[in-house]
Amino acid sequence: MKKLLIATLLLGFGLQAQAEEMFELSEQCSEDAMNMIKCKVAEDVSSDDAIDSMKLRANFLNFKLVGHMPLSEQVKAMGGTSNRIEIFQFCDALIAAQMVKHSMAFAGYLPCRITLVEDDSGQPWLITLNMDKTMGEAGLPKELQKLGLKVRNNIYSIITAGAEGDL
Repeated sequence: MKKLLIATLLLGFGLQAQAEEMFELSEQCSEDAMNMIKCKVAEDVSSDDAIDSMKLRANFLNFKLVGHMPLSEQVKAMGGTSNRIEIFQFCDALIAAQMVKHSMAFAGYLPCRITLVEDDSGQPWLITLNMDKTMGEAGLPKELQKLGLKVRNNIYSIITAGAEGDL
């Protein structure tokens, strides 16, 4: 995973971003289908602790939790059944506005999402967009590359905190 991240970043973010420190995802994380990153929550970390860890890390990074959707609760309210699924949305509004000004396509990625999903065994997983691939394909001008890298690092730090239960 680390070799892929480094190669993608070297090609995608450009020389300016290379000078920035890259946050490395937890060993709990791997690439998944549809341009996603999937992180297994550590065995000794509950879903609730993973969520608390993500919220605390986001707050520490000054990255706002701007939305929360307990999707499985909505499914149950509609008479269906579902394993636990909760969607958390994080954002830095100032960076988001600059990205959308550059390209309205960024609006489709806003706000950044991390979803907690419990599988049939009750094992919690955290899923988010593979930002290395997405940013690598974005063709950001140099002045936005640093901001894109900041968002990438923050989201990867938040999901890692959740996966490892890093309170």
